[in-house]
This record gives sequence, structure tokens and C-alpha cells, in this order.
Amino acid sequence: MTAIERQVRQIMTSNRAHDIVALVQRELELEQQRRLAFYDTRELYEDKREFIHGEIVVQSPAKLWHLGATRRLLHLLSIYVMKKGLGRVESEKAMIRLTRNDFEPDICFFSKEKADNFRPDQSLFPAPDMVVEVLSNKTAKRDRGVKYEDYALHGVREYWIIDAAREQVEQHLLDGDTYQLAFDGKAGQIECQAIENLTFPVSAIFDDAANLAAIQELLK
Repeated sequence: MTAIERQVRQIMTSNRAHDIVALVQRELELEQQRRLAFYDTRELYEDKREFIHGEIVVQSPAKLWHLGATRRLLHLLSIYVMKKGLGRVESEKAMIRLTRNDFEPDICFFSKEKADNFRPDQSLFPAPDMVVEVLSNKTAKRDRGVKYEDYALHGVREYWIIDAAREQVEQHLLDGDTYQLAFDGKAGQIECQAIENLTFPVSAIFDDAANLAAIQELLK
């Protein structure tokens, strides 16, 4: 029995099951109203804002190591994907709309099949094929919690969690509707699964010289 089946079973043993279901439905309707209001106002702000379980979450400014790791990996993935014509790589402000939550990943990759259907004026996007989140003290719990679970439930094939302070990368690959840890390290080569034939050293995420060398190698 799955966790959700156990929760349903628990509700069904209550004499107030109908009241519980009605209350949940009312709360979801109110949440949807708040979500639509969030869509109407989000373009007024330059900071990073996400909608998570009915609440607007505002992100703090990123530290330099966070910015550096994001920049290097974004360059590497973008150049490779463009060269091979594999789809699109986007960064913050590309809002991913899932069933209940709206996330702005640090980096995300969409296959060509998905990206070819995007409109020039589109501002909400479906679940990507790959997501990268760079940890901070305030986001680590969400990156390893609600986002980890929600990305898996919506079929994101590959999820990287980067600890820029420790210069460490975790690679999680989708198995059914949950992730399995495929790589966790500070050195060596990492092989991307969502982006075909892409392998590069972990150091390319954290060091400018290694990043440039990896990009030059991929462009050969």
C-alpha cells in the first residue's frame, strides 16, 4: 500500500469523511484563486518568486558561488544543446507550472519535442526533461523536499542538486515516480541522461578554466 493509499484509508475510516473531502476541495479552490492572482502580479517583480502549496515564496539574492556554478553549467548545457539541436535550456524566470506548484528552477532542459511546441509569448512551461537546483541555506529543504517529490511525480527524467559551497553534485534519475541517486561526488566525469551523449568533468561546474576547456571539447 502506498503512502497516499494509507492516507485515503485513514480518511475513509472517519465518520466525517465527506466533511474532510469537502474542506479539502474548498481549500484547493481558494488556492487556485491565489494562484491566478499570483500569475497576474508576478511580472511586476524582478526577484525570483515561486508558488508552493498555496503560498508565494520569495527567494533571497544568491551568493557568488551559487551564481558562478549556475552560470558555468548554463553556458555548458546551452552551447551543447544548441550545437546539437536537442531542444532548449532555460534558467531563472522560466516558470514551470505543475499541478499545484509553480517553480523557477536555476536551470532546466526541454527536449526538442517539447520545445518545438512553445509559443514566443509563452510564460508558463510544462515539466522539463531535466532540472538543476543549486542549494542555498534557505532553499535546501524545498530542493530536497517538495521540489524533489513534485519533479518526480511530473516525470522530470533527471534532477541535479548542486552544493556550490562544497563543490559537489548529486544526479538523481527517475525510476517510476521516484528518483534514484546515480551520482554523488566532487570529482570525475558526470554523464547526463536527459541530454544525449553529454559527459563532462564535475570541475567544469566550479572552475572557469575547467569550464572553458569542457566547452571547447564539446565544440570539437
